Amino acid sequence: MPSLKEFRDRIASVKSTKKITSAMKMVAASKLKKAQERAEASQPYADSMASVLSRVAAGITITNTSPKLLIGSGKDDVHLLVVVSSDRGLCGGFNGNLVRDAVKQISALLLEGKQVKIVTVGRKSRDLLKRIHGDKLIKSFVDIGRNGVAFSEAAEISDFIQYSFEAGEFDVCHLVANDFVSVLVQRPMSRQIIPFKLPEVDVSAEAEVEGVFAPYEFEPDEEALLAELLPRNLSVQLYRAMLDSAAGEQAARMTAMDNATNNAGDMIKNLSMQYNRARQAAITKELIEIISGAEAV
Repeated sequence: MPSLKEFRDRIASVKSTKKITSAMKMVAASKLKKAQERAEASQPYADSMASVLSRVAAGITITNTSPKLLIGSGKDDVHLLVVVSSDRGLCGGFNGNLVRDAVKQISALLLEGKQVKIVTVGRKSRDLLKRIHGDKLIKSFVDIGRNGVAFSEAAEISDFIQYSFEAGEFDVCHLVANDFVSVLVQRPMSRQIIPFKLPEVDVSAEAEVEGVFAPYEFEPDEEALLAELLPRNLSVQLYRAMLDSAAGEQAARMTAMDNATNNAGDMIKNLSMQYNRARQAAITKELIEIISGAEAV
């Protein structure tokens, strides 16, 4: 059995850890509100952008002269995965679940005979994927959003992706990131961003009444609009994913640190009980030795 000093040292150590986890929980909670507001504010714009692009793209005849971000390269051989994670850990399974989902997608593509390339946003996805698929990692962005996620950072990543696409380095690009569903739920998702994937449109009578198929006249023409909007949409979707990731990171860290604080409290109770038992046993032993010595005299 450990000595009383070892019990005291252990209890002091767990108390110090509890103070740290409690402080980290409070910091994460204070950062979460602002990050959540920014993530929720970005969603209507991103959804509207995708909806407008769908309306414009639905009204044109796709030809070889159509924007390349819409029609793609004409092949499906090389896939690029853009994995958005956090730079820091101590946020439960936030990064682990995301990387696990990305690894499954990579394995599925390799089984289909596709070539896979990876771009990571965030130090954790870079470090975890580098161990497994280091030969496929072509670019990593770290320290993104250190002082809050900025659109310029998303635009920088978007420019790199577009440059690589124009250079013919890949055919299809998927964005893999955590969707911020709620404070308790951050769900890994994967969506195709290059070429732009038209959503399935409801052809029911209700949809026609609501104006989904209402005629539109565009000025300038649809292809000119798409050439301007498609690159911006790529930046917007990346920006939204990065904001969701930032909010999800703080929510996951707050939950993880709350659980760690509660576990530390339970551990302190158990160690205190063991310490008291050991202390009582030591006192009883000393009393027995004193009594036995007195009787021997």
